[in-house]
Amino acid sequence: MATAQVAIKVDIVGLKNNKGQVLIGLYNSENHFLKKVYKGNVALIKNAKATVTFENLPAGEYAISVFHDENSNGKLDTNFMGIPKEAYAASNDAKGFMGPPKYKDAKFQATQNKHIVLKV
Repeated sequence: MATAQVAIKVDIVGLKNNKGQVLIGLYNSENHFLKKVYKGNVALIKNAKATVTFENLPAGEYAISVFHDENSNGKLDTNFMGIPKEAYAASNDAKGFMGPPKYKDAKFQATQNKHIVLKV
């Protein structure tokens, strides 16, 4: 029997400008969260918004992280203390305390097509 396939549409809103790009990481395990993406995508910014859709995914548990790569260098720029200088967000509006967000706070179930809005 085939596993159900789902699509996850992600709208990123609240970007402060149209510079650069938005990098989106979709994760399917706690061990890989913020380390190794299951699926990744790059979205162009228009009118301070960006959209990406991940299609043909097996139904299951996922988490998403995004960041506004304003200088298009492909990485999240941080200051000397490791605090991000570029805007970022995670699914469920997960926030980190003295560090990045945790998978348990960002995870969600996708048993059918899902639409997520992330505000950076």
